[in-house]
Amino acid sequence: MAHEDPTVAGSFESTRARPLSLAARLTHGGSGPTIPLAGSRVRSAPMLIVSRLAAALFVVALPVFLVTANVRFLASDIGYYKHGFREFDSSGRTGLPLSDLDRAGEEIIEYFEDDAETLRILVTADGQETSLYNAKETDHMRDVKALIRTVYRLNEVSLAIVLAYVACAVLWTGERTVAGLARLSLAGVGFGVAVVGVVGAFALTGFDQAWTTFHEIAFRNDLWRLDPDTDRLIQMFPEEFWQEATFIVAGLTLAEVTLVVVVSLAYVVFARDKTGAGGPVPSPAAGPRAVES
Repeated sequence: MAHEDPTVAGSFESTRARPLSLAARLTHGGSGPTIPLAGSRVRSAPMLIVSRLAAALFVVALPVFLVTANVRFLASDIGYYKHGFREFDSSGRTGLPLSDLDRAGEEIIEYFEDDAETLRILVTADGQETSLYNAKETDHMRDVKALIRTVYRLNEVSLAIVLAYVACAVLWTGERTVAGLARLSLAGVGFGVAVVGVVGAFALTGFDQAWTTFHEIAFRNDLWRLDPDTDRLIQMFPEEFWQEATFIVAGLTLAEVTLVVVVSLAYVVFARDKTGAGGPVPSPAAGPRAVES
């Protein structure tokens, strides 16, 4: 029986067509200009800069999304408003029944979501229907709405950045980029923990001063300086209400950060074990690997 020449067999094996990944097909295949992708080996200097900028945006956007999502959740949670009204005796401070305060909380949430410029809430006091807030409080609520809507937009933009980066990384590259994504997530939450830690330490050492500093930065006027003896807005939402809300947002963010850290570390370790055991697992987008003889 004739034996196959190993030189010929090896030559045949090396020239046999193998499936190319999506990145390789778009970078090397076909006629016309090629498209260098993040997962391809041919990367121009501009593409490298874009890739690094995108990674930096992801690192910043991830903690921004987590914090703003928690702020948005609490600002829209009527359950927390009702808890605060009862916990901090808003009824006793304002002289209004809890039913009116609960309804006011619902209308404030709607005000943050709709396009109305002025918040007008009517209540019954001393047998007469009157506006819940005076002109100064109403003007301040207009500023608060602008700030809340900015937080909402930041939440949406940061989510879009995170999703776009994840989609592009998974679509155009293989598992190694997913492992890199896990490392970027660790960097992002690390950045977020550092910022939250600094703010939290500042708040713990003196929340009153931290709260005043926040208002001086966030608002361009003094409408936020309200009188707790006469202004119902601060009677409904005293400083203690906001201190508790701040710690809730910080606690939720740290819980989410812990989850991201655990998942990211688990994937990095898993990917490292797979690499050590027999090379990286091919990405689904990369197509089947040819079996070596």
